Amino acid sequence: MDLLLAFQTASSAATLTLFALVALVAIATPGPTVLLALANGSRFGVRRSLPGMLGAVVSDFVLVGAVALGLGALLAASEFWFSVLKWVGAAYLAWIGWKMLRSSGSLQMPEPGMADAQAAPRRVFAKSFLVAVTNPKGYLFCSALLPQFIEPAAAQWPQYLVIGLVFAGLDFIVMLGYAAVGARAVRWLHRRAVLWLDRCCGAMLLALAGSLLFYRRGVN
Repeated sequence: MDLLLAFQTASSAATLTLFALVALVAIATPGPTVLLALANGSRFGVRRSLPGMLGAVVSDFVLVGAVALGLGALLAASEFWFSVLKWVGAAYLAWIGWKMLRSSGSLQMPEPGMADAQAAPRRVFAKSFLVAVTNPKGYLFCSALLPQFIEPAAAQWPQYLVIGLVFAGLDFIVMLGYAAVGARAVRWLHRRAVLWLDRCCGAMLLALAGSLLFYRRGVN
């Protein structure tokens, strides 16, 4: 019995390690939330970018919970709801990308007034959270990936909770790294760095918004 328990524990650890490696590759690939973390780090610094990272982490639990409840399968089966989420997500990404593309590139970390408003924790949190939860790719990706690491014979919710914690933890670490890179780029390149990062990230977000409009269910 002890040998069987040890085997099951080792198997679960190996499965979780494999999931962490796959998730890390997916998270580290530049996408909307990490681009926002990079831009926020360059404009506001790492500390004031933390609410955005928290917003993305909360969205991770929303995605994992949605998959556990079957929302990913619903989006995969319903053309209408998939299209609604896709258009909302693309519009929001395009709006953020357009604003960043038109950025003046001013350094905002030490400045009061408008800079403080743009770096307000609730605003930074909401932007990252909404970008993540309105992206249908996230739901379809998670609904395709997560069940492969769930043991059907065991209780489902504890497994999804562990996977959600691992996923969110990796997401936070990756975004922290991107924010640190953005903040360091400002120190190296000074004021021009913010303009360059804002406009590059804005252009990439616009490109992602455009690609989202052509995204189809069943395409991974």
